[in-house]
Amino acid sequence: MNNVVTEIPVLDISTARNVDGSFNEAFVAALRDAAHRVGFFQIVGYGSHENQDQELLDTIAEFFKKPVAEKIKLDNRNSAQFRGYTRMGTEITRGRADAREQIDYGPARETLSEVPSDKPFLNLQGPNQFPEDFPQLEERAMQWAELMNQTGHELLSALAVGMGLPEDHFDEPFAKTPSWMGKLVHYVSGDVVPESGNQGVGLHADYGFVTLLLQDQVGGLQVQPYGQEEWIAVPPTPGALVVNLGEMLEVATDGYLMATIHRVIAPPAGVDRYSVPFFYSPRLDAVIDKVQLPAALAAQARGISDDPQNPMLASYGANVLKGWLRAHPQTAAIHYPELSSPTASV
Repeated sequence: MNNVVTEIPVLDISTARNVDGSFNEAFVAALRDAAHRVGFFQIVGYGSHENQDQELLDTIAEFFKKPVAEKIKLDNRNSAQFRGYTRMGTEITRGRADAREQIDYGPARETLSEVPSDKPFLNLQGPNQFPEDFPQLEERAMQWAELMNQTGHELLSALAVGMGLPEDHFDEPFAKTPSWMGKLVHYVSGDVVPESGNQGVGLHADYGFVTLLLQDQVGGLQVQPYGQEEWIAVPPTPGALVVNLGEMLEVATDGYLMATIHRVIAPPAGVDRYSVPFFYSPRLDAVIDKVQLPAALAAQARGISDDPQNPMLASYGANVLKGWLRAHPQTAAIHYPELSSPTASV
């Protein structure tokens, strides 16, 4: 990369389409540039109803103020889907505890009665764990997920057009039973979780296609674009979502689009940070083929990141299960003992 990235682009998704419904060329060009050059950007104009974002953040904050004895009723160690409540400091990134607690959730479906032995990731289909005595948490989280699915689809369609593909190119892997994921996250300062070393969440890339993040005004998210050593902060922007791309798009485009490395620095002592990352993702059984890029774009493809600790897989389900096993070793040991050893393969 010749030029060091110093700021995150901001795009208005309400301008994505022309009056006739076709994609606006200027928007598509700006999106493609941000996705290729930075791998992170912010969007405004995504169609939330008034105060929906703050209402969700306030609801999350109210939930996490509850006693641990209440929250632990939703313990994710009880879930083969890694859903429910993760206790403070027990999610692991790059071998170190993260200074956060969270609720993980996804599409609420019945577990499968039979799962082929060579597709253990199909066990990730199942129910959520939300508090029965605080129904507004589930209600608002699922309403947010519906909006994020619509927004993710629009962004992925625009990215497809930007790469010379039909706008519905990626629709099939998302048909019928897409396996999106959402998190409701509470970050605390490093002194609350001393073993974190001030790591809110360690450096990592995301598993899926498109991540849409609602963050509060505290800040702490940092990005390291491809090919540069410098980290850049993603400033909290009222009314905006932070967007980044996942490993599935890096695999599909041979690195023309990158799953950009990012991290969160724990907030200062006495400060709470709340965020809602949403992972727009396909079916668990989706296998992503490489796309045929126009020659000019193919010439700019950088290849897939070579990280022996994190091999990228074309199977979405295998890729995401690999990540869950690594991030939640206690839950993995209970529900996937045959896969939770360092040499196991998913």
